[in-house]
Amino acid sequence: MNALLRRPKTAAVTMVMALGLGGLAVAAADHLINPPATFKFANADEPASRNSFAPVVKRVLPSVVTITSSRMVKTGFQPGQDGGDDQLPPIFRQFFGDDFGQGQGQGNGRQFRMMPRQQKETGLGSGVIVSPNGYILTNNHVVDHASTVTVIMPDKHEYKARVVGADPKTDIAVVKVDDARNMEPVTIGDSDKVQVGDYVLAVGNPFGIGKTVTMGIVSATGRANLGIEDYEDFIQTDAAINHGNSGGALVNDRGELIGINTAILANGSEGNQGIGFAVPVTVARNVMDQIIKNGKVTRAYLGVMAQEVTPAIARAFKESEVRGALVGDVTPNSPAEKAGLQKGDIILDVNGKPVNGSAELRMHISLMAPGTKVQVTVFRDGAQRTLPVTLAEMPTETAKADQPEGGNSEDSLQGIQVENVNARTARQLGLSATATGVVVTNVDPNSKAAESGLKRGDVIQEVNHRAVRNTQDFESAMRSAKDATLLLVNRQGSTMYLAV
Repeated sequence: MNALLRRPKTAAVTMVMALGLGGLAVAAADHLINPPATFKFANADEPASRNSFAPVVKRVLPSVVTITSSRMVKTGFQPGQDGGDDQLPPIFRQFFGDDFGQGQGQGNGRQFRMMPRQQKETGLGSGVIVSPNGYILTNNHVVDHASTVTVIMPDKHEYKARVVGADPKTDIAVVKVDDARNMEPVTIGDSDKVQVGDYVLAVGNPFGIGKTVTMGIVSATGRANLGIEDYEDFIQTDAAINHGNSGGALVNDRGELIGINTAILANGSEGNQGIGFAVPVTVARNVMDQIIKNGKVTRAYLGVMAQEVTPAIARAFKESEVRGALVGDVTPNSPAEKAGLQKGDIILDVNGKPVNGSAELRMHISLMAPGTKVQVTVFRDGAQRTLPVTLAEMPTETAKADQPEGGNSEDSLQGIQVENVNARTARQLGLSATATGVVVTNVDPNSKAAESGLKRGDVIQEVNHRAVRNTQDFESAMRSAKDATLLLVNRQGSTMYLAV
């Protein structure tokens, strides 16, 4: 029996007790039929004085739908014949079974081939109505590669829907019910105003049991570097989110949509662990508007490989605060290079909006339109300066993930072995034939260098801003290093900073 529907084991015991105390039960029943004057019963016409989210839920529920999808997936191979006989020749079944082989062969004088076996796979999720003419927001993974999409309304009516477009990088999709009439859209809020501690409600169809509302608070904002999506700026909540909630609504205590429920931290469990993530509605709406208007999503492009600023890196750059995003590399001929951004710049804000990390910088830029002119404030050589930048459109081939952050050790670099970069090693590492530096040939896994992220195959090109052309330069730079050591490392063609 389904554990969710398990009956209480005390039911039979309760019945026996009731039968055994029949006289007392009759007396109690007579007492309730004619209650004493001291009993006071609630007046159903009086409004409840307690706090309740019922009015909010009543407004939101009509805007949240269930979405089912189906697709055909290949699960293996089955025998087939050009002549229409789907039976594999008996001799082959005897020795190899019905799933024998791939390709073609001869059997009983006839040609046979192995056909891919297909199986229908179904998916279940939720969606949020955002316009009366049938546009619905959901997650891309709810409808990804679906051959059919069905929207089940709160009144149980079912409609065929089509996928207008999707953006896998944010896991947002837009579906539309073309024959919709007077659908009730949700009120869209402002996720930029969400604060940690705000009450939120998660609405969806978990496990397919039916429309469900759970309550919690905003546990965190701006969650990133989780490895869930390419662009992450999640609202984290402890409102219970389970399988089937994907694509559903996260609303505030006024019933305004602030996020699309997307993921949970399961930690090996199938159920809720009190850590769920929602795509902010600001991001979802930007994606939706582009899909509806242009049929695709375009993003602005700065052209830097950014990484986190750790306390050790901040000290190495003589920055008093741990903030911003460190430029580890600048893409040639990019808007950043044209504007004068350099390796080692710490980007502090864009158009006056503070940058709190590399993921936030990437997300902030991605929400802008190509061609947008922005003012980028950087920390360089102990001073701040502002550079005007005209953003370009993100090229597909340069849409890379941010570089990993460096370590935070304060010890000098120890436990590594290096050798000069020659033409052969440069070619193997994807560097130019004229590349200089020292390549790391071994890293002690227990060393501070390993803890800081240095790997075998990394090419060290700078130590504390001093150029390293060979092992002699490296040893000289290391002798003069004091506390934290800042390395400029080339890893597979992209540079990054590591603080050791």
